[in-house]
Amino acid sequence: MLGTVLFRSPHNRRLLQSLRTCVLTDSFDNVNDKNDRFFSSKKWNTEETSHRQNVMGSLSVLGLGIGISLGIYYSKQREKTNLFAASQNSKDVKAGEPVPGLPLYSLRDVGQHCSHKDEIWVTYKQGVYNITPFIDEHPGGDKIMMAAGGSVEPFWLMYGVHNQPEILAMLESYRIGNLSMEDSMESTRDLEDPYGLEPKRHPSLKINSQKPFNAEPPPSLLADSYITPVELFYVRNHLPVPLVDVNEWRLTIEVVGLKPIELSMDQIKKFPKHTVTTSIQCAGNRRSEMSKIKKVKGLDWGTAAIGNATFSGARLYDVLKAAGLKDDEIKAQHVQFEGLDTDPANVPYAASIPIEKAMDPKGDVLLAYEMNGAPLSRDHGYPLRAVVPGVVGARNVKWLGAVYVSEEESSSHWQQNDYKGFSPSTDWDTVDFTKSPAIQQLPVTSAICEPSENEVVLVKNGKITVKGYASSGGGNKIVRVDVTPDGGQTWYVADLINPEKNKPPHHWAWSLWQVEIPVRKGQKQMELWAKAVDSSYNTQPESFKNIWNLRGVLSNAYHRINIKLKH
Repeated sequence: MLGTVLFRSPHNRRLLQSLRTCVLTDSFDNVNDKNDRFFSSKKWNTEETSHRQNVMGSLSVLGLGIGISLGIYYSKQREKTNLFAASQNSKDVKAGEPVPGLPLYSLRDVGQHCSHKDEIWVTYKQGVYNITPFIDEHPGGDKIMMAAGGSVEPFWLMYGVHNQPEILAMLESYRIGNLSMEDSMESTRDLEDPYGLEPKRHPSLKINSQKPFNAEPPPSLLADSYITPVELFYVRNHLPVPLVDVNEWRLTIEVVGLKPIELSMDQIKKFPKHTVTTSIQCAGNRRSEMSKIKKVKGLDWGTAAIGNATFSGARLYDVLKAAGLKDDEIKAQHVQFEGLDTDPANVPYAASIPIEKAMDPKGDVLLAYEMNGAPLSRDHGYPLRAVVPGVVGARNVKWLGAVYVSEEESSSHWQQNDYKGFSPSTDWDTVDFTKSPAIQQLPVTSAICEPSENEVVLVKNGKITVKGYASSGGGNKIVRVDVTPDGGQTWYVADLINPEKNKPPHHWAWSLWQVEIPVRKGQKQMELWAKAVDSSYNTQPESFKNIWNLRGVLSNAYHRINIKLKH
């Protein structure tokens, strides 16, 4: 798997050995013992699986923790970034380059500093850094210890967020010396780009992050088709896209209290084929609008981190019943999905949903192998993904390798320390992720797709046409979309396009909408607002001010655009 590439080389195996010595000795051994668990018939008991999942929970914050924490820490202690340059009287020093006059260290020297007792040293290119003060102060605690005594580059290759001047500048503030040229070459000789085998993408996608790849289509294209073409469906990847041989691939199913089973694709396809049309939306959709109120941490998504598609596969309900799950099993509280996309420590992306959703025969949760009538593309989860209608995209785990029915929800970073909402008054100094539940159902939202912000629109017969989408979580159907051109004095009800016949609370698809808006003679500009109402009569809040949160999720206030008019 791509996620294990970094640790297959001799140098990185040595790095792993040193990491084992420094931290999490027993736990990390257990993780590595099961690197190939998806490609063998090896079984393991419930206690071992539970231990492995707990280990993964502690490790999964490593890459993201380093990136997010560096950003937060930097923003709060900006003045520290100038310490190194000031002390060396050189403002042109680039991170990792040799600095004349500093001590020279070897990898062996660095490897001896992997605990608080001996200080925490890391390397980056030809730089050696004592990051002990950073570990003591940053919000992620000691999760960064996985890089102690070695190079941070394997992790930074995985997470492109580090390639920012302010983060590199802060790293330099902890500079204590240079790494010998020979050791520097050794430390990177076997590193391969984990993103080197990524699939090709449609050129019209707007890229929000290259590594990992995250992109959305132009909003105007969304309104053109009720079913979003696969090539134009937004892409949300947290890690490199795995390269999977479906002939060797197996899905592990483990029900609490029972022995695990493994299913091939042929076996999964023997279950009755079920087809569902559903929208999938990123929790951060429209984050860029919320960020205008006050900066948030996360990808700068516009209005197009959402799509509507038809998925086909086996119902999760059918598969879990066949695996031995009983409807009255008290210990069955959550279903965890584990992907094949992994970080440098071989920790996979994972998330979970409540058992009530998973085992609802009408909940339409799928182990999907087709999207829009064709096999899943690599970006969208080939060969198998979870499709959880009515639930946030983060729980629709791609590249499935395992499904666990358990007493606890997933211990992964993305379940426990991300994709949660908070009060507008909660900041990174006061946030406690344990106090907020993981997002499942998303609130009602809508967006104007056409025209776009600042577009010059031709007025025809005294009117303009406005198009967009609307969606709601939890199986609620959109019943109305209102659009106003005059700050809410007059509202025009849009025509809805939604051919799905499923009734709430099992209506999973979005609605497209269109409305004609009258224009006053000679009017040069217009501000348009749009809001949707769902079948439970939930509606969108008027502004982002009172729903702002530090992660920029659940961003569903009125959508507003300004346009210019041409008569």
